Amino acid sequence: MALYDRVLASDRLGPFFRGCDMRRIMEHQAKYISSVMGGPASYTDAQLRDLHVHVSITADDFDEMLGHFRAALEEKEFTAEDTETVMRRLAGLRRVIVNG
Repeated sequence: MALYDRVLASDRLGPFFRGCDMRRIMEHQAKYISSVMGGPASYTDAQLRDLHVHVSITADDFDEMLGHFRAALEEKEFTAEDTETVMRRLAGLRRVIVNG
């Protein structure tokens, strides 16, 4: 099950994405992960904060998203090293994303 299939099925996270253009969100997420893995930088912390400021995201919401992210990376057979690289960077965004 892909990341956003997991997220949309979540009672906690699904409501954040109702009515959103999921294709657009997935494209942005792919660009971000590409940048984490050494591709061109796509978003600054300030841009990520601005993209999420309109939604009250709690620490629990953020932690659940990280769990789904890890499961999706493992399901897609990312190496353990690559998974940890992505997860460290995502966890570091807590101060940028959590605002509720």
